[in-house]
Amino acid sequence: MTFDAIGIAGTALTVHRKWLDAVSDNLANINTAAPTDGAAFQARYIEATAGDGGGVYVRATRFGDAEGRLAYDPENPLADEQGYVRMPDIDMSTQMSSLIMAQRGYEANTAVVDRAKTTYEAALQIGRN
Repeated sequence: MTFDAIGIAGTALTVHRKWLDAVSDNLANINTAAPTDGAAFQARYIEATAGDGGGVYVRATRFGDAEGRLAYDPENPLADEQGYVRMPDIDMSTQMSSLIMAQRGYEANTAVVDRAKTTYEAALQIGRN
C-alpha cells in the first residue's frame, strides 16, 4: 500500500513538473515578438488523465493560437511597415494562477511521498523489534 502511494504520487509529480515547465515557458515568452508574416509564440497547455492502475499521466500537450495578437511597436526591429509585431496571446493572470496550482500540487505530492516513506520506515522498525 505504501509503495502504491509513492507510485501514484510519483506520477502526479511528473505531471505537475511538466505543467510547471509549460507555464514557466509561457511566462518567459509572454513578450516575445514575431514578424506579422510569421507565427506568434504558441503557449503550451498540459492535459492530464487518470491512469488505469491509479495515478495520473500527461494525455496531450496542446498549443495556443499561432495567430497571437497584433501589437503596435514601431521601435521593434521585427515591426512591419505599419509598425506592428505579432505577440503571443497569453494572459499573465491565468498563467500565474496555473503556476500557483501546479506548484501547490507538486508540493502536496512531495508531502505524500515523504509521509509514505516515513510510514514505510516505521513499519520496518516494527518488524525489527
